[in-house]
Amino acid sequence: MSQQRKHLHSIHVAHHKNTDKCKTEVMPIPSEVVIPMSMHIGAPCKPLVKKGDQVKVGQLIGNTDAFVSAPIHSSVSGTVKALDEIRNAMGGYDQVIVIETDGLQEVSEEVTVPKADTLEEFVAAVKNSGLVGLGGASFPTHIKFNPQNIDEVDTLIVNAAECEPYITSDHRLMVEDTQDIIDGMKLVMKHLQLKKGYIGVESNKPDAIEKLNEIIKKEGLTDSMEVVTLQTTYPQGAERVMVYEVTGKTLNAGVLPASLGIILSNVTSIAFVGQYFRTGMPLVSKRITIDGSAVTNPGNIIAPIGARIADVIEFCGGYKQEPKKILMGGPMMGRAIFSDELPVIKNNNAILAFSGPQALVQEETACINCGRCHSACPFNLLPTALSDAMEQKDAEKLDQLAVMQCMECGSCAYVCPARRPLGFNNKLGKAILKEAQSK
Repeated sequence: MSQQRKHLHSIHVAHHKNTDKCKTEVMPIPSEVVIPMSMHIGAPCKPLVKKGDQVKVGQLIGNTDAFVSAPIHSSVSGTVKALDEIRNAMGGYDQVIVIETDGLQEVSEEVTVPKADTLEEFVAAVKNSGLVGLGGASFPTHIKFNPQNIDEVDTLIVNAAECEPYITSDHRLMVEDTQDIIDGMKLVMKHLQLKKGYIGVESNKPDAIEKLNEIIKKEGLTDSMEVVTLQTTYPQGAERVMVYEVTGKTLNAGVLPASLGIILSNVTSIAFVGQYFRTGMPLVSKRITIDGSAVTNPGNIIAPIGARIADVIEFCGGYKQEPKKILMGGPMMGRAIFSDELPVIKNNNAILAFSGPQALVQEETACINCGRCHSACPFNLLPTALSDAMEQKDAEKLDQLAVMQCMECGSCAYVCPARRPLGFNNKLGKAILKEAQSK
């Protein structure tokens, strides 16, 4: 992929990769975990356990027959303390299983190394693992690995761009668990009969690029696998940007990569595939970056799914200042949460806690029509015009201006000198358009 090509519009953001040299630590098992029954796009799972039941690590505790869903497993051994309901980061409610841990971490008899000789068996195994998109989308991976046009798909793209400030968990994965990534790629490429696999990594991760290339060369995979060095810009890790930067193909909103002959998967998801087919342990833990001005000892840790954020922060030395804002994810596309009592879920890749000026929202001023938002947009949208149409609730205008093409990366708001919430306004604009089209 060394040919020269044009690049989509992008911006330079301060990296703040404070933890990129911090080796991953495994946090101790907390006294209690809270495991939601909805950690994926699609129908929530139904609990398979009741209060008082004993559970073990890797045991299936939630499932559903719904097509778009993924099973949920216990991350600990212990006793089911309660089946409860909590408000989630989106403002809705999730049913949860609260487990009082026993500290033994006994592994369930259900945990066995999967075997797969056919695509159907491979997809079934991936489904049984509980894997969802770990880059943030949380789409059930087994569906992604079994597209309807499988005969037309020939390329795997591993999204290893980590363009959000602060987050380094994927970087540490690439450096520490490189073999799992290559093994996962080999499995996916074998069962889906893909001819070529690309790993898109930004140029500011030379150690990761070196390690990936080292194993690809050592295993004689240079004809089928290639590391593509990407620009260190934002939003390089967005699905549609990644597809274009690696292949030169344009992926429009609402269109699946498979329609372009591509399977696109986050590097953590691919590494988990390699790990799962080696150990048989389903998705019960997550590597996350803990950082921000309010955190005493920032770092990268592996936490059990369901661990309360407060317990995770405590493992990192607690708060050195009172947090004024806590984010799940990065500062560009992450979500501000209302409490550190919320649990770590499958698609968490970071917890950022800020105090002082970093936590403040700057006052919005009048638009000066500078055009910076348009120049920053990867898809050449007109954010100010879209914002005006949203405020006027003009669904027809929103449609004409292609609001649905916005991927809410926040680049427009980042460069706006007036500090207008342009990306969020597009989210509201989409809701207005969808409501109008449903009538």
